[in-house]
Amino acid sequence: MNVLTGKKAPVFSETAVVNGGEFVDNFSLDQFMGKKNVIFFFYPLDFTFVCPTELIAFQEKLAEFEKRNTAVVACSVDSKYSHWAWLNTEKNKGGIKGVTYPIVADLTKMIAINYGVLAGNYTMENNNLSFQGDPVAYRGLFLIDKEGVVRHQVINDLPLGRSVDEALRMVDALNFHEENGEVCPANWNAGKDGLTATAAGIADYLGTHSN
Repeated sequence: MNVLTGKKAPVFSETAVVNGGEFVDNFSLDQFMGKKNVIFFFYPLDFTFVCPTELIAFQEKLAEFEKRNTAVVACSVDSKYSHWAWLNTEKNKGGIKGVTYPIVADLTKMIAINYGVLAGNYTMENNNLSFQGDPVAYRGLFLIDKEGVVRHQVINDLPLGRSVDEALRMVDALNFHEENGEVCPANWNAGKDGLTATAAGIADYLGTHSN
């Protein structure tokens, strides 16, 4: 599994479904370079159980990400047609109707492989290609800055849903650091103090915030 933090995010160009039903060929995160941060997250499969709760939760907080100049993009190994069908299925029937951010179709699984989130591996034995594991993506999430660098990543196993509020907190932390030059201590949230990355700065912070 790759550790991409601090490195350039892998590039790709694939079909995505945007605005709840429009197919866009050659969709790439390059369109956000120099303009927006990106929350790029993987989920295992359409029409499953934990996945719709996550995609709907991101939609419910989409305006908060947009206020922070951050795009939200999802990705799974399903086809564009499966994405389209799921996006046009009512929530009370297991669908995610109302989700508007892009959902990338990674049918070849190459995006998941390059981001290090595929829940298994291809192996070659006796000239036969086989797959060991589960051919879907783990619940990987990557915060990519305006320069295309991964600044945060978290990867959950298949049964474990993510916290959208934590993703927002990390966007806030990145923006705070870039705007103020200070770093964010444990349990930092927007509106709290940062600290300077020096011995004196840490001592001052701990002295001010100790119980």
